[in-house]
Amino acid sequence: MDFDRTWKSVAAGLCGSAAHSLLMAFKSWAQILPSFQPYDDLQALLTTLVGNAVNPVIPWALSYFNGSVVLGFLFGRSYQSLPGRTGVMKGLVFGFGVWVAMGLIFFPALGKGWFASQTGLGIAPTIFTLMMVLTYSVTLGVAYSVFTSHKGGRKR
Repeated sequence: MDFDRTWKSVAAGLCGSAAHSLLMAFKSWAQILPSFQPYDDLQALLTTLVGNAVNPVIPWALSYFNGSVVLGFLFGRSYQSLPGRTGVMKGLVFGFGVWVAMGLIFFPALGKGWFASQTGLGIAPTIFTLMMVLTYSVTLGVAYSVFTSHKGGRKR
């Protein structure tokens, strides 16, 4: 395994996770979709699965681990084969795939239906989750592109 490429993937994932966190903080501050709280839903699911109350830090930490390590690593491994010539385009493509997977797996697991369609809030959660994932993935793509574009002071 290429340690240099792996740490760059994780670092880029951390950048994406930080951008995602800033968007979620803005969502809270601006009162955007205040009743749409996917982290609270994840916490409730985890509580059901483990049979005890789960500290609110756990869903947040899982999100950071998933975004920084798991998705960052997958993005780094798939970077060369993703369509697009720039980190932005590769991030958009990757993010759209993650959004589709999230809409078809994560939200139904939380009892919110495909793409959070059963929240009673119309299409707004679906659009917001797309923006949320693209904020993460475009930042991830740009950061990874920057981290991997220089070697020994020269462009590769």
